[in-house]
Amino acid sequence: MDAASSSTPFSSLIRTASHVQHTEAENSTFMSDMLGGRLGIAAYRRYTEQLWFVYRALESFSTALAADPVAGPFIRPELARAPELARDLAHLGGPEWRSSLTPLPATAAYVARIEECARDWPAGYVAHHYTRYLGDLSGGQVIRGTAEKTWGFARKGDGVRFYVFEDIANPAAFKRHYRELLDALPVDDLEKQRVVDECKRAFRLNTAVFQELGREFSLSA
Repeated sequence: MDAASSSTPFSSLIRTASHVQHTEAENSTFMSDMLGGRLGIAAYRRYTEQLWFVYRALESFSTALAADPVAGPFIRPELARAPELARDLAHLGGPEWRSSLTPLPATAAYVARIEECARDWPAGYVAHHYTRYLGDLSGGQVIRGTAEKTWGFARKGDGVRFYVFEDIANPAAFKRHYRELLDALPVDDLEKQRVVDECKRAFRLNTAVFQELGREFSLSA
């Protein structure tokens, strides 16, 4: 689908155009095995560690981009996940959890791209912001429920706080407003097409992380 020739709302266009990449990420072997309860808590912890690197990168630019006309409207304090991830990882790994933290090569590449966009291309940063936070508010809730059931975490408690948005009372309304911001993105059609392409890239980067996690936690190994 071509953003330059479409009258479709941009939020609908970006969702439709990235559907294939989104589905590939969701249906990765690692995610399927984890959601199927076939992996141990070590896999969940390793996955959560990778998320910490990603969200630290996204949120470390919040202050710098807050006044940006393109990215600024999307930066909302109620979305911040890094503090919740730190709390989850302390629960999973103890007070010294940071000492053994390492990004997978795919995670390092993902983080580098987020940081590059945040520094040089605010609209590209929006693509990464969208793929992460709207996913957390939607499919992320499935992961939370599975983790609570599989590894015995307290409902919405330590270990799954990443998935709990305590300051968003109405997720459906929040997502609707977020999509309105996408529809009003103050860039031209050519730039919108670039954002669509970056969204696809974000999903591919995410899939690469899942693939590396899948090799680390292979059921056939």
